[in-house]
Amino acid sequence: MRKLILIKYASEIFLKGLNRNKFEKKLKENIKNVLKGMTYEFFIDQNRWFVYGEDLEELAAKIRRVFGIKEICIVNEVDAEMQFIKKAALELYNKVRPVDFKIETNRANKAFQHNSMETSREVGGYILENSEEAKVNVVNPHCKILVEIRKKAYVYTDANKIEAVGGMPYGMNGSTMLMLSGGIDSPVAGYMMARRGVELSCVYYHSHPYTSERAKEKVMDLAKILSGYTGKLKLYVIPFTEIQMEIMEKCREDELTIIMRRFMMHVACNLSKKHGIDSVTTGESIGQVASQTMEGLIVSSDAADRPVFRPLIAFDKTDIMDISREIGAYETSILPYEDCCTIFTPKHPKTKPRLKEILASESSLEVDALIERAVEGVEIYDF
Repeated sequence: MRKLILIKYASEIFLKGLNRNKFEKKLKENIKNVLKGMTYEFFIDQNRWFVYGEDLEELAAKIRRVFGIKEICIVNEVDAEMQFIKKAALELYNKVRPVDFKIETNRANKAFQHNSMETSREVGGYILENSEEAKVNVVNPHCKILVEIRKKAYVYTDANKIEAVGGMPYGMNGSTMLMLSGGIDSPVAGYMMARRGVELSCVYYHSHPYTSERAKEKVMDLAKILSGYTGKLKLYVIPFTEIQMEIMEKCREDELTIIMRRFMMHVACNLSKKHGIDSVTTGESIGQVASQTMEGLIVSSDAADRPVFRPLIAFDKTDIMDISREIGAYETSILPYEDCCTIFTPKHPKTKPRLKEILASESSLEVDALIERAVEGVEIYDF
């Protein structure tokens, strides 16, 4: 008997019909990428995916963060013979010692001599015979002992299930340029897009010397956290000081934020065009701050030349904070290093900007030249 990791991928992949093989192939590639450098064996037994290795705990920790995987289970592999299945089930029961239990069998190997119900009855009876305390509860048991019969048999309990991140295989649904600030929202937005199979790149706007190197390092740490889910990630750091100083000098104070957001959108789209990226993603949530009113979002979206996704648009801040904690970004996001948005926020920003008025204000700026100089000064980091 040996212990393995059973990988169960998201049921959504089963529904892909003729495209299912493409999604499965991509998911396998992503698993192999995240396990690069580790010693393990990946194999398939009648459509079930398994991983075997010496350090199952570390393997499981990496695999559960692969998008497209619903859950993983630590299972005991034995020969597909009733005597070995019974012994493995009894051993698990003795480890857990539940108040009551139930056996559930999935017999994929139709050559096995007993059907699923017969196997469950035989295994359950064996446990009852060999434990005075054992009680069966088929309705609401404290413990389920699960038996899967394929070329080999796999025995495990529902207590050994580990919830994974779910979603779709990363890289299957196009690409996006995430506007990554040092706050709570944008890393969550990036995570949610990646979870749907969208390949991430990130752009950060750095206003030296008004924002510190610690602020930049904080964003790099957030990019590194996201790369723990995506496998790899590029971060583009844009020098943004010249643009902000020009806006402050030549535009109305109450319009600073919305014009700055439009420049951010211009730069993100310019980078996306250069690097073949399909869309832009932001961490904006409707009504959360002055620039995220309906009017503000309409005006900033006008600056984009490709789709703009806002996966957090209807989320409460508490919901976003919960996800941030789940993905391990929260403690980094709340570090007190301000980004360019907070440094240059006017006292009374316009909350209902009109596009015609904003475009008139922008006409005093050399928009294309400012964008081009910012993009030329980009620093690129790989994670």
